[in-house]
Amino acid sequence: MRPSKLLVWLLPLVGIFSLGALADTVVDPSQTLHLLSYLAADYPSTVADGRVVDPAEYKEQLEFAGNLQALILALPARAERAELEKSGAELRQAIEQRQPGKAVAHQARHLEARIADVYQVVQTPSITPDPTRAAPIFAQQCAICHGDAGKGDGPAGIGLEPPPANLTDRARLDQLSLYDLRNVVMLGVSGTDMPAFADQLDERQRWDMAAYIASLSVGEAKADTAHTYPLATLSTQTPAEVAERDGDAAAESFRALRAHPPLEQRGPAQLIDYTAATLDKSFAVYRSGDHDQAYDLSVAAYLEGFELVESSLDNVDADLRKSTEKQLMAYRQALRDGLPEAQAAQQLELAKAKLADAAKALSGDALSESISFFSALLILLREGVEAILVLAAILAFLRKTGQESAVRGVHVGWGLAFVAGFATWALAAYVIDIGGAQRELMEGFTSLFACVMVLWLGVWMHDRRHAAAWQDYIRSSLVGGGGRFGFAVLAFFSVYRELFEVILFYETLWLQAGPAGHSAVIAGAASAVVLLIGLAWVILRGSVKLPLGLFFSINAALLCALSVVFAGHGVVALQEAGVIGTRPVPFFDFDWLGIKADAYSLSAQAAALLAIAVLYGRSRIAERRRVEAGTAS
Repeated sequence: MRPSKLLVWLLPLVGIFSLGALADTVVDPSQTLHLLSYLAADYPSTVADGRVVDPAEYKEQLEFAGNLQALILALPARAERAELEKSGAELRQAIEQRQPGKAVAHQARHLEARIADVYQVVQTPSITPDPTRAAPIFAQQCAICHGDAGKGDGPAGIGLEPPPANLTDRARLDQLSLYDLRNVVMLGVSGTDMPAFADQLDERQRWDMAAYIASLSVGEAKADTAHTYPLATLSTQTPAEVAERDGDAAAESFRALRAHPPLEQRGPAQLIDYTAATLDKSFAVYRSGDHDQAYDLSVAAYLEGFELVESSLDNVDADLRKSTEKQLMAYRQALRDGLPEAQAAQQLELAKAKLADAAKALSGDALSESISFFSALLILLREGVEAILVLAAILAFLRKTGQESAVRGVHVGWGLAFVAGFATWALAAYVIDIGGAQRELMEGFTSLFACVMVLWLGVWMHDRRHAAAWQDYIRSSLVGGGGRFGFAVLAFFSVYRELFEVILFYETLWLQAGPAGHSAVIAGAASAVVLLIGLAWVILRGSVKLPLGLFFSINAALLCALSVVFAGHGVVALQEAGVIGTRPVPFFDFDWLGIKADAYSLSAQAAALLAIAVLYGRSRIAERRRVEAGTAS
C-alpha cells in the first residue's frame, strides 16, 4: 500500500470470504461510497497506456473491485439494486481490462453518485464546516502522528508501516471531496494505524475536521468572486473535477472555498429553508436505518434554524409559531420513538407545511421596522423579566433588613454574569464549538439550578417572616457567612442563564433586520432596558413601604412561583437540546410562565409545586409547635 494513501480500503469484509455470507449482512451505504472514492482516487496512478505501472497497488485495486461488488450486494434492498450490481461488475471489468485511469475514475464517481441518490445518503453538512473549530482537535488527536503541519512527520509516526499520510500533498487531496475526508475521519483507515473517530467526534466535528484537512493543502489559493460554489458542491466534488470542468483558476477558488466554506445569508427565509432541508436529510438518514443520526439532524434543524426566527414570527403570528414548534417536536419524537417510515413521513410533511406557512408570514429579504422593534423589545423582556424579579427581590430583602454590605456581592454576581455571557458568546463565535444543543443544555441546567436556589430562598424567607431574632440570625449565619456568597451565586445564574441566548438572538435579529432595520432593533432593546429598570425600581420602592411580615410573605411567594417557572423552562430547554423527549398532553401553553402542554415539563413544575407544599407545610407545623410551646411556657 502506498505510503501516501489517505483513503481507507475499509473493509468490514475482512473475515468474510463469500458474497453469500456478506449478503446476509446489511451494509451502510456510506461504506460503499467510501470504497468507491478510494478506487476513483488511487486507480489512475496504477496503469498507463494499458500497462500496469504499480503491480502491488494494481493488485489491491482488483481486490477492492471484488469487495465493492460484495458491498453492493449487501446494501439494503431497493428496486434499483440490480442496476447498481451491474455497474459494480462493469467497474471491476474496466479495472481488469486496465482501462485508462480517468475513465475508471469517472465510472467510480458516477456509481458513487448513483448509490448516494438511490439510498438518499446525506453528503452535505447540516451546519457550515469551520476548520478553526477543528484546529485544537487536530493538535490534540492527530498531530502526534501527522505532525503539527500535517506533513506526516509526527513523532509517533516514526516506524509506522505504512507511515502517516502527508495531508499537505495537494495532488493527493485534489482527488478527494470533503465528504471523502469526512468518511476518513469517521471510519479510519483499515490496515493502518489511522483509527476511526466515529465515537469521539460528532457529525459537525467530522465535517469541521474535513475542512481543516482540506486547508492544509490549500497553499496560497484564494477565493474569487468569479468562481463561487454552494456548500453542496464544495462537499461532494473534488478540485480535480472542478479543474477539468471549469479550469485551473476555478479550481484554485474551489480549494480555498472548501477549506473555509463561507456562511450563507441567514435571514428568515434562509433559516427556514435550512430547517426544511435538514429535516429532509434527517428522514433520508432515517430510511437508511441510522436513527440516531436522523434524530441528531432533526434537533439541529430546529436549533440552528427555526428557533432563531421564533421571536420574529411571534410578532407576526404567535399561534403559527407555537404550532410550527409543536410539529417540529412531533416529527423529532417520531424519529426518537422509531415509528414506521410512513408515520415519520407524515409528521415530516406536516412540519414542512408549517414551515412553509412561517416562511410566507416572514416573507421578504429583511424584517419590517415594526417587527424588528417589537422583536428586540420582546426578546429582552421575555428573557429579562425573570432575572430582574430575582435580583430586585434579593436587593429589596437586603436593604429592607439593613444588610447593605451584602448588596455589593449581588452586584458583583450579576456583573460577572454579563462578563461570562459575552465571553461565552465570543468563545462560541471565534474559538470553540458551542452549537444550539450546547446552548440549550447550558440554559436547561442553569434554569434547574436557579429553580432550586430561588425555592430555597423563598422558603427561607417564609420561615423567618415571624421570627423574633431574624435579624441576628441573618448577621451571624446567612449574610455574614456563606449566605452572602449564596446571594451572589444566585444573582450570577439568574442573569447568565439567559444572557448567552439573548446575545445570539440579537445577533440573528441584527442580520435579519438588515441595515434599514438596525435603528429599530436598537430602539427596541433600549425600550426593553427602560421597562426592566422601571420594574426593578417599582419593586425596590414598593418594598420600603411594606410591613416586614407582609414583605417577607410577598417575596417568598414570588420566588417560589419563579422556581416553578424555572423548572418548566429548564425541562423545555433540555427537550429542545434533544436530551429529553416530548409527550404532548391536552393542556394550555404560556411561554412566559414556562408552561408547555407537555407531560415532562408539566411534571417538573408539578414536582416543584409539591416541594413548595411540603416545605411550606413543614414550616407551618414548626411554627405551630413554637406557638404552642410559647403558650405552654
